[in-house]
Amino acid sequence: MGLLTHYSDKIEAGCDEAGRGCLAGPVVAAAVILKNDADYPELNDSKQLTEKKRMQLRELVMKEALTYGIGIVSSAEIDEINILNASFLAMHRALDKLTLQPELLLIDGNRFNPYKKVKHVCIVGGDAKYQSIAAASILAKTTRDLIMEQYDAQYPVYHWKKNKGYPTREHKQAIADYGTTPLHRMTFNMAIQLKLDI
Repeated sequence: MGLLTHYSDKIEAGCDEAGRGCLAGPVVAAAVILKNDADYPELNDSKQLTEKKRMQLRELVMKEALTYGIGIVSSAEIDEINILNASFLAMHRALDKLTLQPELLLIDGNRFNPYKKVKHVCIVGGDAKYQSIAAASILAKTTRDLIMEQYDAQYPVYHWKKNKGYPTREHKQAIADYGTTPLHRMTFNMAIQLKLDI
């Protein structure tokens, strides 16, 4: 799958996030630096993989990456700074945890707040084009899923183990029936979201 590098002579970090479209829980980002000459054909956009395959590739990435970082921004922080800025902040926090200094950032999407003085390239659909972004996508998605499964034990009526905080009919009905929790994002146009499909 996908390209190994954007420039073969640079240390590149792929960056992606998970959870932007959720009604509850954090937004989680990951940054991954892979070996420039390593090829992992199974890496792909995390949304295109089964949960079992994502978890298998999570272990592969954590083992094979030269370095990786994971950044988390809470629902309370999302309410303070909005989801777009929270996504950028999560990526910055992930980049802060890298043990190698990247020379180029490959960002999934079309917008990004510059990180320090490191050059970046925004790539729409990048998680299906570059292996390092796909690796970051997998780490971000699996980390967030594990977090939401832990939260599900605290608030089982919302079925987060199943829906991971996304606005499914079941999740929205639970909010209508039981109200919100401290983990819900109160600025995420909740009223409009709840009118859908109920």
